[in-house]
Amino acid sequence: MAREQDYITIMCGIQELDFRANAVPCDLVLIAEHAFPLVMNPRGQVLMAASQYGKGRVVVLGHEEYLTRFPDLIKNAVKWLMPCTCCSGIVGIQKRLRSVAENLNHYPIKTELGDLRSGLAVYITDAYSVDNCAKDLIAFIKAGGGLIIAGQAWHWAATHPKENTIKNFPGNKVCSVAGIYFTENYGEVGIYPVPRQIPFSWRAVSTGKDFKDDLHFLLEGVSEFNIQSEAVPSEVMVHGPLAFPIAVTPDGKAFIAGAYYGQGRVILLSHESYMDRDSLSTFLINAIKWLDQDRKGVIGIEPRLKPAQTVLSKSGLDCQVTGFREDLSIYVCTSYIDAQSAEIQEFVAEGGGLMIGGHAWHWAQTHHGGNVMTDYPGNHILNKMGLSLLGSTLSGELYKAPEVEQICKEGYHFRKMLHRFAEHVHLGQKLTNHEQSCLKQLGKDCARYLRMRCHDSPAYTSMVAILSDIVKLGVPQVSSHCPVESAKDHLMLHIATEVYKVSPDPDALLPYIIKDRPNTVSNVRVRISAKTEDWEEWISTGLYLSPGMKTYITVPPEIIGKNWQVQLGCQTDNIGKAEVLKRAPVVHQRFPLNAEKVKICNLWGGLIYVIAPPQSKVDGVEIVVQTAIQAPYFKSGETSVADWVNRIRQTPAPWAELEFENIIMTLKSEFIRNLDRPDEVAKLWDTIMRSIADLAAKPGKFPRKERFVADVQISVGFMHSGYPVMMQDISAPELVDVQRAYKHGLWGQIHELGHNQQRGVWEFRPHTTECTCNLWSLYVHEEVLGLSSCNAHPELTLKNRQARIKSYCDGGKDLKTWSIWTALETYMQLQERFGWDAFRKVFAIYHDMNGVPNDNAGKMNLYAETFSKVVKLNLCPFFKAWGWPIQPDTQEKISHLPEWSDHPMVQYA
Repeated sequence: MAREQDYITIMCGIQELDFRANAVPCDLVLIAEHAFPLVMNPRGQVLMAASQYGKGRVVVLGHEEYLTRFPDLIKNAVKWLMPCTCCSGIVGIQKRLRSVAENLNHYPIKTELGDLRSGLAVYITDAYSVDNCAKDLIAFIKAGGGLIIAGQAWHWAATHPKENTIKNFPGNKVCSVAGIYFTENYGEVGIYPVPRQIPFSWRAVSTGKDFKDDLHFLLEGVSEFNIQSEAVPSEVMVHGPLAFPIAVTPDGKAFIAGAYYGQGRVILLSHESYMDRDSLSTFLINAIKWLDQDRKGVIGIEPRLKPAQTVLSKSGLDCQVTGFREDLSIYVCTSYIDAQSAEIQEFVAEGGGLMIGGHAWHWAQTHHGGNVMTDYPGNHILNKMGLSLLGSTLSGELYKAPEVEQICKEGYHFRKMLHRFAEHVHLGQKLTNHEQSCLKQLGKDCARYLRMRCHDSPAYTSMVAILSDIVKLGVPQVSSHCPVESAKDHLMLHIATEVYKVSPDPDALLPYIIKDRPNTVSNVRVRISAKTEDWEEWISTGLYLSPGMKTYITVPPEIIGKNWQVQLGCQTDNIGKAEVLKRAPVVHQRFPLNAEKVKICNLWGGLIYVIAPPQSKVDGVEIVVQTAIQAPYFKSGETSVADWVNRIRQTPAPWAELEFENIIMTLKSEFIRNLDRPDEVAKLWDTIMRSIADLAAKPGKFPRKERFVADVQISVGFMHSGYPVMMQDISAPELVDVQRAYKHGLWGQIHELGHNQQRGVWEFRPHTTECTCNLWSLYVHEEVLGLSSCNAHPELTLKNRQARIKSYCDGGKDLKTWSIWTALETYMQLQERFGWDAFRKVFAIYHDMNGVPNDNAGKMNLYAETFSKVVKLNLCPFFKAWGWPIQPDTQEKISHLPEWSDHPMVQYA
């Protein structure tokens, strides 16, 4: 909003600008957070721009003739540039620009012709003769002065064909610190109306340079990037007009990138250990020389990166281990600290080099719910430079160095690809097969860019506007009946989800994304009780918001600012990696409860949950939901069957919940509209859940109720464990069909609940990952549902069991093949001889056991010892017959027990 007011001030009273005549301007490139276009032609070229740096401001014109052609604009610009009303108010004007002074003399503005001096408020100059005073002009702006600088760089570039215009054109040595650059590109001229707001256009989304010369320099003598090691890199997003990828994976994801920023340069490596790696030394030396820009100055290396000194010293430059200093030529640091981010950005803007390394994936994993784009320390430095470290990881492998011509022509770049996609949707231009293959990546990157939430930046707000216009062209109405398969539709779903969250007018977007809305209820009071330990807990409200619907929640003082949250949506799986989408990739959203009244809204709607954080305890506090939609919600002990049948099951929300003693089921309302006896479903699941606790040797009342969510599509498998357990909604009817459960069982559902009971102390991963969870499936089917193992699952028929044992033993009892059903046979033989009570006792012992080994061999020996002591028989012969690595000291510990000599594996011993 501040930039919009600045724009209005500069363009006040100007309806249109006539650029026709002999003056051919150049296109300007804008990169800084505060830089904004004043005039943009229909091709998206910027002919005039403004910005700020330090305490001062800058106006840049794409041709010096505009200083006299548009006197009203210059007058407005001078007014905007004046540092304060109490200053001298004198406008200094370069001597050769006498006609500008004559124009300004028609206004009450004090002017003087001459060189820059102290005491001036504003200075006006062309872009050609500032070489000798560039540092003085930067200091003048930084201290609060205003600068108008005008010129074009295309003629200079033509007469200096081997020089870098971005770096060496005189005007760029000044205005680049404010994020505006003159380029060698001609600007198209005409009569252009002045819009009421800062102009934007999808045509302006482009790179500001081809980077060919930079890549040739950086990749000289580099044939490969060997990043093979335990050091896992993050993916790098390259999003600035003057940022570019350097090293990429075969699918185009960057792990090393560079950028121009002001007069300086940046190299980003996505793991700090790469800076001291000999295998990368050729590239690192090239990078140091590129950053140094022939100054042959001092390289300052952050103390924690001292090992990098050996490699970087090969550049021949003076490498010192030191903290950040302004007198350095290059600063080498990690991305883990942002205490001096502003100073580092200023250092680079004024010509310094920055080599920064680090990854963001660990931060993302340890800051659940955090925004890596806005909160990760390194991105506080990098975002403004057009680079960002992402929470996603890449494989540390041996990658070929890219071919410069190929990466410049066909390599993926966010801005270049977005421009091509905009041409496709707005003009109907056909995308190549390679461009089609990049659309999924583009969708992810659009979403990531929008998560920067830099609403004070004109570059960001223009991108929001550009993507909003793309959304208005139509978003696919995804569902199980209308799945999304094309890369274009994937991209549209990604963009729609994120642009809606950051749009200044989301309601205007909603009709292009979502259809239909049901009736609402008002001021619903929901009582909240929770007692959590080391986990968070979802608390159901029985309320729903339709897509795009807004509401306010009144929050009790007991939980304000104590890490409580509201979640909209039960479908928490991110399915973005799927080839076919039956819903948008991410459809849930959380909001912190940090004020007395909190506004919540989610593009895709969803059930409303209150999220209790770990270590919280409340009893009966009350939230008030201003407006919502009632959902079919049955809660044991509170909801009567009559109320359910006569009223609740027909409430309009499309999602329903059944909450029982130890489990909550969330499924589409269509699956419960005809459910007459939720109490019988409750009775079945209460018995199942208590039996799960019983086998695990735990109290019958779970400290946190388990959850099932039946979704149209999930991230992996047909079902997967977790909180909640996720399943495909084709299985949802099985949850509430009591008769079917007793007849056919619930193997998959109990299998996933069994996963939630597994504990690393008695697990031998990866062998038993998909095995021991089935102990609970077996137990529930036998003890609750009355189904024998052979009827509970087809893999457990006697014929299949015997065939597996024989195959395993004939294959040499290799533990690599001891997994899933083969491994389960070991436990089934124990159960069939010693009963379920032996397992209960073993699990109970492990609850309080300390000093458990970390390796599988050690844990298997401990398990054999523990089980033997529980059943009072030496089971070593049995486990050895299964190929377990039983050690002599284990046999010694239980040698006093009689051996189990008639075990089922005797014939294979």
